[in-house]
Parts: sequence; C-alpha cells; structure tokens
Amino acid sequence: MVNIAVLGYGTVGSGVVEVIRTNQEIINKKAGQEINIKYVLDLRDFPGDPVEKILVHDYDVIVTDPTVDIVVEVMGGVDPAYKFVKRALLLGKSVCTSNKELVAKHGAELIAIAEENNINFLFEAAVGGGIPIIRPLKSSLTADDITEITGILNGTTNYILTEMAQKGSAFEDVLKVAQEKGYAERNPEADVEGYDACRKIAILTSLVTGYQVNYENIHTEGITKITTKDFEYAKAMKASIKLLGTSKKDGDTFYSMVAPVMIGENHPLFHVNDVFNGIFVHGNVLDDVMFYGRGAGKLPTASAVVSDVVEAAKYLKSNIATLWSEEEMELGDFAKFKNKFFVRMKDKGLDDDQMMDIKNAFGNVLYVKAPGIVDELAFVTEPICEGDFAEHIKNFDDVYSVIRVDF
Repeated sequence: MVNIAVLGYGTVGSGVVEVIRTNQEIINKKAGQEINIKYVLDLRDFPGDPVEKILVHDYDVIVTDPTVDIVVEVMGGVDPAYKFVKRALLLGKSVCTSNKELVAKHGAELIAIAEENNINFLFEAAVGGGIPIIRPLKSSLTADDITEITGILNGTTNYILTEMAQKGSAFEDVLKVAQEKGYAERNPEADVEGYDACRKIAILTSLVTGYQVNYENIHTEGITKITTKDFEYAKAMKASIKLLGTSKKDGDTFYSMVAPVMIGENHPLFHVNDVFNGIFVHGNVLDDVMFYGRGAGKLPTASAVVSDVVEAAKYLKSNIATLWSEEEMELGDFAKFKNKFFVRMKDKGLDDDQMMDIKNAFGNVLYVKAPGIVDELAFVTEPICEGDFAEHIKNFDDVYSVIRVDF
C-alpha cells in the first residue's frame, strides 16, 4: 500500500480525491499496489463530506508521519506551498503538484532535492492541465534538438478570444460571461495579462533547455487591448488571434515571449478554440508534433496529478531523472527577436506623406482592408527586430493596434 496526502481540498484537490475513488481499481493496477488517501489538508471543515474522516488542519501531522509516501500539493501559490513541498522532499517523501507558480520559480531547486533523496518531484499538471506534455518532453522527445515550442497555454484567454472572434463580442462583455461560468477568476489579471501563460512557457523552456528560465525575463503581453475591429481585419486575412507562449531557438539562443499573435489558417493552433489548449513542438529530427486537449478544469487537471501519483508509486525509492539545472539560462535579447507586425492607425486621407513615412520606417508593407471599416490604415510588416519596430512605431500618432503576425 502507498499512502498519499493531499494538500488542499479546492477544485483540483477534490478532483484528485474523486479521480482516485472513481478509478481506484484501474489506478491500483497501474501503480502495482493500492493507492490510499490517508490525509487531506485544508483550513476549512467539510461536514458531511466523506473526506471529513481523513481531514487534518495541521501540516505537521502529515509531514511527520513516516507512513506517508507521496504528498500531493494542489494548494496553488508559492507560500506556504514552497515550504511544505521542500520539507516533504527533504524528509524523503515524493511530491506531485499542479502548481505552475511553484514549479516556475523553484522547480530546479526542488528537482535537485528530490534527486539527492532518491525520490521524485513531478508536475505534469502544471502545464496544459490534462494534456500530457511534461513527460513527453522529459522522455519521448529526448532524441531531438527542440527548436521551437509554442502553445495556447491558458484556457480562459482562449475562451475570451474565441467568443470575440465568433460572436463579435467586446472583451469586457466576454470576460464578464467567463467569470459567470467560472472560467475566469474574480480578479482575472493573471490570465488576461498573460502572467499564467508566461510561467508555463518558462517551465516548458526550462525542460527543453535543461536550465532554469526566469519567467520575469520573458516579454509578456496580455489580451486586454484586443478589439472587435482587430478580429474584422483578422477575418479579412483568413487569420485568427491567439494568446501564444513561445520559445524559438535561433543559433544557440532561445527567444521567449507571451503575446497575442495573428495566425493563419494553416497554423497548427488555428483551430484550437474555446477553453482548450494546444502545444506545438518542433524538433530537428521529429519535425512537428502537436498536443491538444482540455488545458484546465477540475477533472482533467486532477487526472494529470493522479498520473504523477501512479508514476511516483511505481518508482517509490528511485529517482526519475529530470534535466533541469539550477543554473539560470540567459534568454536572447528580446529587442533582436524578429517578428512581423499588424498595425492599425488613423488614415490621414489626403496626407501624401503618410504612406511614405510608413515605407521609410518599415520597408515594403502589405496593406489590409476590412469590410465596413473606414478612416483607418492597416498593414502587415515584413519581419523586423522588436527593438527596431518599437523605435519606429513611436514616430506615428493615432496608432490603434499592434499585433504580431505568424503567417
């Protein structure tokens, strides 16, 4: 028998308990022995809930119990999760977590502690919810030099952008509906400003490179400035707008960013809509591979957590190697990262100098028209360095929108 303790009985924690109890027989068979939930930790009481019998409020009860083999951390946030997880690992207990903030900030350190103690720190559910992406990067794709990883990594923003594209709704209106449906938090900043996706692409880039990537060094933009007019232009170009987290290798250097991007209908992520996530990986031998599925939600995320529990139970007293050094990797200078840009600005009409100014700043551009939109000038640039674009665009008044383009 393998005893586990679940830290946190919120959405994901209750899902972990539900998944194990629903599929107990299958899970036991795959783990090679019985998985028993000995404790659930939460500050709240749950009268009438079956978990009431194993509920504790003091973490010391769990961490000092020598019969607890695996700790499942699904509390979220860094404090006190970091202290709890580190203490468990130092005492020889494997840890499985869905906490992307914890993994992005302290992943390398916690992996090193697990390795030293011949146990495991596993985090499949930290990126992509129920989509298996961490384990493939650690094992299935190790023969490749991964040169790009790009993903729709946040279900909330993907839902909002899908509704805006398909129904012509304004951002503020869709956000309100997303909050009513439980897709967005009351304070949606982490999602809509791109912070959640930023932490996830930092984790994926760390796994690809083998070094600690500081998410604070990743250029990050959200979706709050995207308008219905932007989607009208995207439709005219047979494109869509997605919030993408991306890391691309140029020579020996990785460039990373999170930002809204216009993608064409041939892009592998074009048809990833609603709350679904999609992650595209390019390797020098494998070429292209896609991972697609529900990137969030109670049971999909819990399923990924329990898959880690099964893995930890199978390798209870042996470490599964994870190549992720504590040495920090220096990302490429973002100002040198090349992208194409879609730009909307006020059309000055009879001002003959406007197009000449655009040509002088950005070279040959492709002008774009959208049905029903007047008094605007819109165009797509050729690939240009981020720093050069930022310097040139400052010289133009009445710029309504700037979105990167990948087609």
